[in-house]
Amino acid sequence: MKTILVPYDFSKDAENAFDFARGLAAKTKHHLKLVHVIEIPTAHSLGTMGGAETGYEMNQIFVLELVEKRKKQMSELEAMYKNLGFSFSTKLVFGNPYAGISKEIAEIGADLVVMGSRGSSGLEELLIGSNTEKVVRHATCPVITIKDKRDPDNIKKIVFASDFQESSKKVVTKLKKLQEVLQAELFLVKINTPSMFENSRESLKNIHAFISENELQNVSVEIFNSSSEEEGIIEYAEDIDADMIALATHGRTGFLHLLSGSIAEDVVNHAQRPVWTMKVK
Repeated sequence: MKTILVPYDFSKDAENAFDFARGLAAKTKHHLKLVHVIEIPTAHSLGTMGGAETGYEMNQIFVLELVEKRKKQMSELEAMYKNLGFSFSTKLVFGNPYAGISKEIAEIGADLVVMGSRGSSGLEELLIGSNTEKVVRHATCPVITIKDKRDPDNIKKIVFASDFQESSKKVVTKLKKLQEVLQAELFLVKINTPSMFENSRESLKNIHAFISENELQNVSVEIFNSSSEEEGIIEYAEDIDADMIALATHGRTGFLHLLSGSIAEDVVNHAQRPVWTMKVK
């Protein structure tokens, strides 16, 4: 069964993602699943200033109470949304949020993840990153990040920013399916920057070949100049009042990720619109 997975922590951000996912599930008839991850504290996580044993016991009591509360809340959600025209389930897991979400994606073979995101910037963005960013970077299926309340019925303009080379063909099949479900227009844009300049004739040739090879319909084409790819994508989406941005991500990690950065993650962090991403394998 095809499944839309929503990581859910009872925050406003997660509620916005859940609302959006329910709207999609109503259209696609996919199974909708909420996963809630509870982190379990250990004695080692309580520091070395004394009182670890007592602190650990108190944390155990707190976690037990939290588990019972979350079980009740998840059961209430299942009862509330059981008759919506699509199947719905919830799951409670324990451990690290990113690891728990990743394991669930793999176990159920999720077709799409919808996540809430606050975004981050500066030192926090560089040193920590969010669970959302990690999922965007590594998920084996498309991910939609949501920052505010959005209705899938109102997603009619999707910007797909790309270099329109071979790697982009691996994600466009999934994007086409979303475009069809939403009955949206696809705006294909090549961002020209001073460091990655390509003449318009060559760009247009590549884009039109991409359209033909992938049998895309209901599309517009644009070459957009900006100082950086991230800024250009966001600026172009703002200029045409797009409803969603779509990108491929390369899933870089470690030192290479710190050196080169990730355009997709930067856009997820800074764009106010929903962002659809898929990792290029």
